[in-house]
Amino acid sequence: MFTAAQAANDDSFAGADWGLFIGVSLIWGSSFLLIAEALEGLTPGTVTLGRVGIGAITLLIIRALRGGGKAIEREDYGPVLLLSLLWVAVPFTLFPLAQEHINSAVTGLLNGATPVFAGIVSALLVKVAPKGLQLVGIAVGFVGIVLISLGSSGGGSTELRGVLMVLAATVCYGFAVNLASPLQAKYGPINIMTVMLSLATLWVTPFGLWTIGDNEWSLGPIAAVLFLGAVGTGTAYWIMATLVGRVGGVRASFITYLIPVVSLTLGVILRNDSVTALAIVGAVITIGGAFLASRAKAKAA
Repeated sequence: MFTAAQAANDDSFAGADWGLFIGVSLIWGSSFLLIAEALEGLTPGTVTLGRVGIGAITLLIIRALRGGGKAIEREDYGPVLLLSLLWVAVPFTLFPLAQEHINSAVTGLLNGATPVFAGIVSALLVKVAPKGLQLVGIAVGFVGIVLISLGSSGGGSTELRGVLMVLAATVCYGFAVNLASPLQAKYGPINIMTVMLSLATLWVTPFGLWTIGDNEWSLGPIAAVLFLGAVGTGTAYWIMATLVGRVGGVRASFITYLIPVVSLTLGVILRNDSVTALAIVGAVITIGGAFLASRAKAKAA
């Protein structure tokens, strides 16, 4: 199920790679701000169902306009189903729940732990261990994440609960990016992401409908969910799957080293989020890890 797939580019990132890398970083970095805005009137379950369902519809339309896609073969049903849980259903359920305890800036900072777990999964299950500068980059990033966690959970058990939820979501991402690489290589990014989001919509529907009567419907939260779904989920996953195919699952996961910068900036400026100095230091360290980890595999050996 977890197998290595040949990336289109094993060298240093090309211009197109950096374009995809920065684009999805900006989109997902702003998603935590949008979740916070949506939670002003909507329940976590509604936010999750809205963004996943709208994301699925967005990709279904795009795929139809592009002439459809290859049907998923029976042998891949299990991996695709698992991917829909690990890359969408579970983490997208956890993030809004976590943001009831910690702010959007901190959530984005903690999301930078994904490459650490992606590298560990790659080494243990895919048998493709990061080497050289990539390994150093992951180690540096891990130090940064520890500092962010220590600086973000000092407010008691409530904040700690939020931190643990986000870290659990990033563990899911670590497995997902490795699982996605061979699947997108076989079926193409738009096709596999459409199927994955459609399945994930089914998994999150019970949670979304359970608390739908508790919502306070207003334009701001609704607009936030619409953007989260169409751009922050549907379009972003298409971009991410394309990037995974170009540079590999582990290196693509390094986008989460730039997401903290976006989430921190937007959270502090637009929502007056409070972030400790220790967490900011940790975020700076993770950025250094990103540049080290994105170097060519041949140079990293």
